[in-house]
This record gives sequence, C-alpha cells and structure tokens, in this order.
Amino acid sequence: MLKKRIIAVIVLVVGIALGWAVIRSQEAHPPTVLAHYPFRLGLDLSGGSHLIYQADVSQIPAANIDTSMNSVRNVIERRVNAFGVSEPVVQVQTGGFGSTNTHQLSVELPGVTDITKAEALIGQTPLLEFKVQSDAAPQQATVGPDGKISLNLQPQFVTTGLNGSYLKQAQLIFAQGTNEPTVSLQFDDAGTKLFAQITKDNVGKIVAIYLDGQVISAPVVREPITDGTAVISGSFTPTQARDLVTNLNSGALPVPISLISTETVGPSLGVQATHAGVTAALIGFILVGLFLLVWYRLPGLVAVVALALYTVITLALYKLIPVTLSAAGIAGFIISIGMAVDANILIFERAREERVRGRAVGDALSVGFERAWTSIRDANISSIIIACILFFFGSSLIKGFALTFGLGVIISLISAITITRLFLKSLPTPTHSKFGRFLFSSGFITNKK
Repeated sequence: MLKKRIIAVIVLVVGIALGWAVIRSQEAHPPTVLAHYPFRLGLDLSGGSHLIYQADVSQIPAANIDTSMNSVRNVIERRVNAFGVSEPVVQVQTGGFGSTNTHQLSVELPGVTDITKAEALIGQTPLLEFKVQSDAAPQQATVGPDGKISLNLQPQFVTTGLNGSYLKQAQLIFAQGTNEPTVSLQFDDAGTKLFAQITKDNVGKIVAIYLDGQVISAPVVREPITDGTAVISGSFTPTQARDLVTNLNSGALPVPISLISTETVGPSLGVQATHAGVTAALIGFILVGLFLLVWYRLPGLVAVVALALYTVITLALYKLIPVTLSAAGIAGFIISIGMAVDANILIFERAREERVRGRAVGDALSVGFERAWTSIRDANISSIIIACILFFFGSSLIKGFALTFGLGVIISLISAITITRLFLKSLPTPTHSKFGRFLFSSGFITNKK
C-alpha cells in the first residue's frame, strides 16, 4: 500500500508540473520546454483565407483524372509550405454526376488574411505542358482589311501527355558563348520514358513547351532524347529564369486551375471562437467535477484529479504531435472528456454494488474495476473505430473532430487503466466511523458497513 501511495504522489507531482508547463507555455515569455511547441489553430480559430479553384480536366483521360487532381493537390501543398504557412489544408472536392461532374480544389491558409497574398501563393505555380506539332492541315481562314482571304499557316499543336507532374528538377544554366539564361529540366523515370518516346516519334517536328498556356520555346526535334532532359530557352532575364526554376521546383501543375471563390475569416472571429470553445470546456469540466464530488465524494475527488491529469496530458500531446485545433477539434476534445468521466462512473457504480453486497471498501474497488473494465474496453474500442472511420472518410472539418476525439478516447482509456486505478488503490479506507462510510458512499445513501 505504501509503495502505491508513493507512486501516486509522484504521478500527481509530475501531472502538476506538466500542467504548469502547458499553462505557462502560452504566456509572452514562457520559461518551459513546451513553449517551443505552440498550439496550432485552424482557419476558423486563427483567421485566414479560404480559396476554391476550378480544375479544367477536359483534356485529361477519365482514368487519369483522380491521379492528376491528387498531383495538383500535392503541388499546391508544397508551394504553400515553401512560404511558411502553418498547417495549410488542401483538398480535392468532386461533385455532380456524369458529364456534369466538377473537380475543385479547396485551399485553407490559416493566418493569411490578405486575399491578394493568398492568391499569389497559389497562382505562382506554373502549368507546364509539352505539345507536338500536328499533322492535320490547318482549316482556319482570316479575312483581311482589303477583303482578301488567307489561310492560317501557323502549325497546330496537340497535347502529348507530358506535363509538370513528371518533372524531377529544374536548374538555371547559362548558355555557352551567348551567356543567355536558360532553364534545364530533368524528368523522373516515367517522364524520361515518355519524353524519349515523344521525341522518337516526332523527329523533324516541333515539340513546343507551354507555360501557363503560352509558348515559351518551340525547338525542332533533331534526334530522340533518351536522357530525360529538356532545355527552355527564351527572352529570359536572370531574375525571370531564377523565379521560373523556383516555381517549377515547387511543382508545375498537371491540370490548369482557375480561382472561382474566395473567403476571408477575420482574426477577431477566430479569437471569439477560441474563447467560446475554451469557456465551454472549462464550464463543462467544472460542472462534471462538482457532480463527481457531490455524488461520489472521495472517489469522486480522485476522479476529478485523474480527469485533470488526463486533460493536461491530452493538451501536451496536442502541442507535441502537433494537432491543428479547430472549433470541431475542440468539440471532439470536450466529448472525449465525457468518455473519460464515463469510465470513472462505471468503476464507481460497480464498486457501489459490491459495497451493497457487503464487501469491504478495498475489495469493492478492486472487484468494481474488474467488472467495469469489459464495459469500458468495449465502449472505448467502438468509439475509436468510429473516430477512424470519420478521419479517413470525412471532410477536413470532420477529420479535425475525429482526430481530437480519437486521441482523447485512447488517452482516457489509458488513464482509466492506470491513473484512476492507481489512485483508488492508494486511498486509505477508514470505514469504521460514520465519516469514513460517508466518504466512500454515493448518492444520498450512506453505506452502513
């Protein structure tokens, strides 16, 4: 018994120190290790920008649309992360049926409240395409000011399927002799094979390089190129060429996108939502704690202490992982506190039943925990399964809720097994007096034994 009490005191002291570190880490000059791991707030709490882009997939084969859209998402994520935006959320959204099916890209940028800056972060990612000269004769004709009809003799180009998604690396090089800045492209393995086949099949033809829909280079293929390299030359200044290399290395889009919707969430709204969520959590914790103290007395006090330690551990993990907290995430955290309380109530109710049957306090607590464990285990496992389903199949809003809820349930399961049980086992059980019996009774009934 003495050993268990010593361990319980150590756990309590560690929990108090961890709670102090979590609280002080939010101050202006926090002296704690956790200060280096601030809470990451989502768009709805920190403010920011929400942009929706429409993707033009009309030139993409149906079987490749999903892969192309995922490539666009990855490119945008890399581009935004390069500018230091904290926890951007980039998601592919699909709607409609059949020919009316639409593909959109939703981009959330926490902390970026300037729409112009948000657009610049996304819009500087270029669309790189390779097109080959078509064999089809031009059919377009134009009428001049003098009434004469002339055919359009400009070569026509068709897509080859080779685009920025196959790009491995771009480099700035200066041409020998002219010292002209050019951009060297290196394709990945799949792009190298595709480029080799394109140049092999189109010797003597023009393979034009398009950037954002404009021809920037149109070399004639003299022989097959099998090393997976291409060179973009044009009227570049060194600064323009350097910017192009940076943008291409961040990722060239395989699908053209256009901005169709913007929304700004002000920081003031985020502060209000944060305060409302924290206030709701504190009120809920206090009310639940009062109920446990009034109804379960000394074991209820143990439950409150264990619940406080659970809250501290959970918040510390949110910092260390880190978890991006949104309003939905705070809701998931609050519900997980309810799950932690539920485990304690099951233990206390089973212990009360054993006390009614005449068992001593220590034995009743041990047997009560053993009887409650199967119910606690099954309830928590089912909640974890639900959280996993919501996380893998839900939207960004649902994923935030599922993540905090699932983590909270796992931690509450561990705390019920370890912290609550340890504290209950270390309690003194003086039931020979009326006051002792009162401390280990529940509800409005005082046990007589």
